[in-house]
Amino acid sequence: MTKLYIDSKQKEGFINPEIYGHFSEHLGRCIYQGIYVGESSEIPNTNGMRNDVVEALKEMKVPVLRWPGGCFADEYHWKDGIGPKSDRKRMVNANWGGVVEDNSFGTHEFFELCEQLGCKTYVNGNVGSGTVQEMNEWVEYMTFDGESPMAGLRKKNGREKPWRVDYFGVGNENWGCGGNMTPQYYANLYRRYQTFVRNYDNENPIFKVCCGANSSDYEWTEEVMKTCAYKAPDHLHCFMDGLSLHYYTLPNGDWQHKGSATDFDESQYYTTLHKTLFMEELVKKHSRIMSKYADEDKVSLIVDEWGCWYDVEPGTNPAFLYQQNTMRDAMVAAINFDIFNHHCKVVRMANIAQIVNVLASVILTEGSDMILTPTYYAFHMYRHHQGADLLHTNLTGNTDVGIKEEEQVPKITQTASVSSDGIINLTITNVSTDQPENVSVSMEGISNFEVIEARILTGKIDEYNIFEDRNVVSETDFNGYTANDGQLSIELPPCSIVLLRIEENK
Repeated sequence: MTKLYIDSKQKEGFINPEIYGHFSEHLGRCIYQGIYVGESSEIPNTNGMRNDVVEALKEMKVPVLRWPGGCFADEYHWKDGIGPKSDRKRMVNANWGGVVEDNSFGTHEFFELCEQLGCKTYVNGNVGSGTVQEMNEWVEYMTFDGESPMAGLRKKNGREKPWRVDYFGVGNENWGCGGNMTPQYYANLYRRYQTFVRNYDNENPIFKVCCGANSSDYEWTEEVMKTCAYKAPDHLHCFMDGLSLHYYTLPNGDWQHKGSATDFDESQYYTTLHKTLFMEELVKKHSRIMSKYADEDKVSLIVDEWGCWYDVEPGTNPAFLYQQNTMRDAMVAAINFDIFNHHCKVVRMANIAQIVNVLASVILTEGSDMILTPTYYAFHMYRHHQGADLLHTNLTGNTDVGIKEEEQVPKITQTASVSSDGIINLTITNVSTDQPENVSVSMEGISNFEVIEARILTGKIDEYNIFEDRNVVSETDFNGYTANDGQLSIELPPCSIVLLRIEENK
């Protein structure tokens, strides 16, 4: 039997809501058809944004949205996407299939979407093919409340008051598609560019994100931190607020043959989870390097691209990165959530790639139809941890499961937090393909409580929703627990995520 000890009074860190962030890029059908259909579309919309998608994302409680890329960000010139749509420049999306980008979704549309979602904004600037002036003018256009050429242009285009830019990324993957730069070259370029990401609103300063490493490129982190955030004997000189990290789970570990999203066996399932767990090593090692040059409250880790990357669905455009999403992906999401939560003192934000119709998306659309994926339900169940305090836990008796001895993974993973209203949120996952698990939970600091909400997501490892049957996998009520004398006993089915919300009786 697995035993979980929760100390309801010992808080170990604040779980920033942005840990449950999302990423939208001008790639395939993510923006166009997935989120934005235009004001004249027959698909119900508000100012061009699909009503069904927006409502589903609001229910999931999206805290922050990253845009316009991704690789697209470093070829995006923002002035092409403002003003009357009929006058906007058309361009070829060279990164993603060579399709024509008509720029009908631009700066104004992005902020409209975020206002409808009620989420924070994360804008990614162009370093790879852009200029300092271009970035400076974009920030002025978006955030300056006064008399200036860019503020005047914004007003001319219909927006009187400035928007709030919560996060700004200075470039994206500049070690690769963003310019194939060396860390030393990018670091010096970053110092220059970030200077002109000005804080016109001192009460709401922009959180500046420096381009960090690809997976385990620790040299990149070392060199960039050394140049952009360093401890001197008597002070800290810091040009950044956050450093990004990108890591994708590749089941086969091969970018050319990544593996099918739906056609996999039990061994491949465990291999995928094992590769996902590498995220914890990355967080620990990169943050250890970062701590040499800046305290954790000065520079945070921003995991702004993560998730599973498979071969595209048969018959679809290879450059559109459209893939299905199974219970395996929900397990991957839960593992990552728990890693981020337990390292919440370091990880301030994480953005799954991507929000609709691309890679590990939470929503798939087809014309006017829409389905929710298993990963959507994982986000929905974990949403209660947003803005809560992580509680101290101790898990004993946890066993490893898997086919290959070298790729076994812990059977149970969990997060316990307490919300500002005193409700304890427990999410607990059993990743086993075929073994249920009884978990005994002891609650330190609470002698009398009741479970006020209990939900479960479960299914076979390769099950997924389709447009013809959208409820193959869905979140439902859970009654597989008992609560007596300050103790909880939970019977976890195989391949399941359970949410329990617990309130003390006073």
